[in-house]
Amino acid sequence: MSTLKKPDLSDPQLRAKLAKGMGHNYYGEPAWPNDLLYIFPVVIVGTIALCVGLAVLDPAMIGEPADPFATPLEILPEWYFWPVFQILRVVPNKLLGIVAMASIPLGLMLVPFIESVNKFQNPFRRPVATAVFLFGTAVTMWLGIGATLPIDISLTLGLF
Repeated sequence: MSTLKKPDLSDPQLRAKLAKGMGHNYYGEPAWPNDLLYIFPVVIVGTIALCVGLAVLDPAMIGEPADPFATPLEILPEWYFWPVFQILRVVPNKLLGIVAMASIPLGLMLVPFIESVNKFQNPFRRPVATAVFLFGTAVTMWLGIGATLPIDISLTLGLF
């Protein structure tokens, strides 16, 4: 039911293009009507059927109604927000915590200007950028691990 265009290998222009590794788009299956008319609607209907089937066979459970006045004690955001959550949890003044969070990307934007005289890309030849990266990675991991612990041992991670 599909239309197939076969290559004319006696054509000298096509043979020259094929010798150069080109001309592969001169033959094969055309997009109209094969893909656009026959295959795409099947994929779209199949995707819709899959979504409806999953919704019917495994529906999302409805939990308790939300209560804004009863927040659980050990609530955690997604893992990639743990360091930010820890900063807000530890800093007593929330405005100061927001300033601390905003200073992180601002400080990272300054790193290229601090070491702009160095033309090397090798991290071992860029000591300032490498030190800032390693220190930032260590602090981020420290804060992320601390966010999962109770607040009384979160800064020390229970080590000291």
